[in-house]
Amino acid sequence: MAQSVGIKDVARAAGVSVGTVSNVINRPDTVATETRARVQSAIDRLGYVRSESARQLRAGRSRIMGLLVLDMGNPFFVDVARGAERAAREAGLGVMVCNSAQSASEEADYLSLFAEQRVRGVLLTPADATGRNIEMFRRHNIPFVLVDRVAEGTTECSVSVDDVAGGALAVRHLVDAGHRSIAYVSGPPGLNQVRDRRTGALNALREAGLGPEHLRELPTERLDVAAGRDAGARLLGLAERPTAVFCANDLLALGVLQAMYAAGVGVPDDLAIVGYDDIEFAAAAAVPLTSVRQPAVTMGTLAAEMLLEETEEETAAKKHEHRRVVLQPELVVRRSSLSAR
Repeated sequence: MAQSVGIKDVARAAGVSVGTVSNVINRPDTVATETRARVQSAIDRLGYVRSESARQLRAGRSRIMGLLVLDMGNPFFVDVARGAERAAREAGLGVMVCNSAQSASEEADYLSLFAEQRVRGVLLTPADATGRNIEMFRRHNIPFVLVDRVAEGTTECSVSVDDVAGGALAVRHLVDAGHRSIAYVSGPPGLNQVRDRRTGALNALREAGLGPEHLRELPTERLDVAAGRDAGARLLGLAERPTAVFCANDLLALGVLQAMYAAGVGVPDDLAIVGYDDIEFAAAAAVPLTSVRQPAVTMGTLAAEMLLEETEEETAAKKHEHRRVVLQPELVVRRSSLSAR
């Protein structure tokens, strides 16, 4: 295996000191023109590439920010990553994107990796509801911004959407359409987003004079299409089937839609469906899906900008003030919920 070319090899080939090579790379104006040309010729001939990680280690400032999300298979998080990457690129930084797969242990492994790599900071959608993994970041003094999660019990920055309001939008729409028996396909109960959307759903029922018994919760272990199909099968097996279903995200809703299609249940005539996130596939489904839209790209952009602001030298010299940004969702109505009742 060929060995990598180091700065000492360049210095030897050019007949100069290691310090002179370093100056040519980092402060070329301080080196005489003839010497600079000789060193540059050696760099080109040997194919030397400076070690960015070593440079960052010496400088104590990385040009990489981490992004750890729950599920990169979910287009919602792809959009979050797009927004973060856009803001980072404008600042001359890159983004290391990792996927916790909704696992607290995998999340801990990635957070350790970020600490080892001395990243500039991390954008984090936590999988561990206990907050133990976040404590590790505090011990290492690594700045982070929570994404799609309110910073409950913390002082750190966060960018999220008002999921209580979003859940209320979804169920209020169904109640206004005449539905009185509604299922909530909720996903893992440990996720704050899942709980907040349920709270909003119950708030909408209460506003309509309906009790919590009008919402039948069907929890799932994951927030993907397969879990939605499983929830759809359970829904079909209920003795008294609800007339509408609100899903904690669009992937669950698409899975429920597939299960209904396979069983010959009409959507929306036999069952109205509302999802959450308004991913690109929602509008392209066999029955276009009504969904609560989250501004995912904006969330990623704002979170990255907040992290950059916190880690700028000028800001760090002062006192950075952490803040929460809570964005508002909107309901996008399509055919999946437009049955006449």
